[in-house]
Amino acid sequence: MAVYYINSYDIVDAERYQEYGPKVYPILQRYGAEILASDTAPIVVEGLARKMNAIVKFPSEEAALNCYNDSEYQAVKMIRINSTANCTMVLVKEFST
Repeated sequence: MAVYYINSYDIVDAERYQEYGPKVYPILQRYGAEILASDTAPIVVEGLARKMNAIVKFPSEEAALNCYNDSEYQAVKMIRINSTANCTMVLVKEFST
């Protein structure tokens, strides 16, 4: 069953953050991930929006968690952590009836 990371955070160091995308993308691909949405100009319909909002689909919970815990990703993750604030990252399961 597919799962989705829903990420939302504020970019506080745009220059440093520019390094994140090119380094994380190959790691995501290795785990079968697909970036469904990525937007720095969201339309707020309720609550407070963060600067960056993304939805990343993985083929399984195992793939998503293995990607997050990947040793190569740990260094890349630090780029995101050190260039952003107010991060929320949740993993949700695909809706099924």
